[in-house]
Amino acid sequence: MSNQSVVLHAQQLGKAVQTSDGPLTILHDISFSVCAGESVAIVGASGSGKSTLLSILAGLDTPSSGLVELVGENLAQLNEDGRAQLRGKHVGFVFQSFQLIPHLSALENVMLPLELRGVSLHEAREQACYWLDKVGLSARLNHFQKTLSGGEQQRVALARAFVGKPAILFADEPTGSLDQASGGKVIDLLFDLNQANGSTLILVTHDAVLAGRCARQLHLQGGALLAE
Repeated sequence: MSNQSVVLHAQQLGKAVQTSDGPLTILHDISFSVCAGESVAIVGASGSGKSTLLSILAGLDTPSSGLVELVGENLAQLNEDGRAQLRGKHVGFVFQSFQLIPHLSALENVMLPLELRGVSLHEAREQACYWLDKVGLSARLNHFQKTLSGGEQQRVALARAFVGKPAILFADEPTGSLDQASGGKVIDLLFDLNQANGSTLILVTHDAVLAGRCARQLHLQGGALLAE
């Protein structure tokens, strides 16, 4: 662990849900910290709890036990609106399913996080154009989701994730829907943009190439973190 400041700290996280067969433990006693600028891959077999852990770390889900401190804030002490405000200021997301808004153009999708922060339309447009150019889509600004390929949609999602210059970026299987060539380009973009921004990367992935590009890997097995 470097001497840089800790931007994410998980302490004894647990998650259990009630099923018809009784309680099901998804995560058990997860503890680790991530420093500013680190790149961390969360890996493990399907059903090991990776996506649940990512959702809890980002404040999209709440743990049954333990705590998460994100950029110095204890998420348990914030209500849903408070967690949303924290994410809006400090967090970017890249989802496997892209989660673009279909009735908005590529440009409008990338502008949206800035508009929600209260950034002026002129500034939001300027920044969105800059990041779409960075991902090679300056000729597709006014195209909608249905006219963009899977790789292009993922690049729009990357531009949207980085436009707010997040302190921390969460990505859930960012190459999972892409072919090998498109996936390789997205991996390169992800780390190029990360280097330009200095953001912390936390990725859930089955992609061994992507995991190998990260400085550290956290292995989940049966909802528990294996020793590093």
